[in-house]
Amino acid sequence: MAETPAPGAAPAAPATRGNPARQPLHQLTSVWFQITGLLCNLECTHCLVDSSPENRSLAFLDRDTVRRHLADAERHGVKEIYFTGGEPFLHREMVAILGDALAVGPTTVLTNGTLITERLAAELGALARDARYSLEIRVSLDHPDPATNDAVRGAGAHAKAVRAVVRLQDAGLLPIVTATEYLAEPRRADEESGLYSAFHRLLRAAGVRRPRLKILPVFHTGKLEDPSTGGPVTDSMLAGTDPQLLQCSETRAIAADGVYACPILVGKPIARLTGNGPSRGSLDDALGSVSLAHHACRTCYETGMSCGNF
Repeated sequence: MAETPAPGAAPAAPATRGNPARQPLHQLTSVWFQITGLLCNLECTHCLVDSSPENRSLAFLDRDTVRRHLADAERHGVKEIYFTGGEPFLHREMVAILGDALAVGPTTVLTNGTLITERLAAELGALARDARYSLEIRVSLDHPDPATNDAVRGAGAHAKAVRAVVRLQDAGLLPIVTATEYLAEPRRADEESGLYSAFHRLLRAAGVRRPRLKILPVFHTGKLEDPSTGGPVTDSMLAGTDPQLLQCSETRAIAADGVYACPILVGKPIARLTGNGPSRGSLDDALGSVSLAHHACRTCYETGMSCGNF
């Protein structure tokens, strides 16, 4: 995995640039819904899609629109459905929409956890018990230490997120704590592990019996926008590699203004695959190849990461 500069560090030297490769869609296996656009109740300093309480540049997806795209996804044999934002639980119909998705396939919602009350956790638990497919809840944290975490996510975010994980566990779910390496410190040779060990200790101490973790690399996009951190992914870079390791070979993301190559690049015209017509396009219109021109594509290529659960 490529090294990530510490917060505030000088940007890396520009990477070698060239003509971007094009990535074909090998099989549509996962679909993401940008359900609340870029509106969020938090404003994290490293948000890769620049979400905030003021960012209303993308509208919410209404339930009928989601259902239409879910029908297309089912027709294409999609195996996983994801909901992200913004903060998905700002959507008043989020629980009902999750019910619609769970009738089609395994479903995950990405949340900062701050809006998960005992009542909402109970509703999600009941939904999961009655569903045909599995429901996963991913709760975002960025550091085991509350003060360090809240310095970038907002006051009280750490306590609310940990409380959400416990509430979801009590409701019968096994939430996944998702962190980025934004606040990670270089590990000393004598240390047993890094963020994983620290998060396990935190969650165990909070009463989480079976901690689950996903660690993501830093993407220099959104609030950390820095094109100098990488050029496009080129054909020569892909030579000898399995192109299906890139998530855009199997993923599409749906927002109010169209269908995108991946959830990281929602809102960026370079990654929008459908037009601005009244229907905003469909999955059928977004099955062609995509250009690996954005510098975030380089991070995917170098780290082998996926926005999925595993």
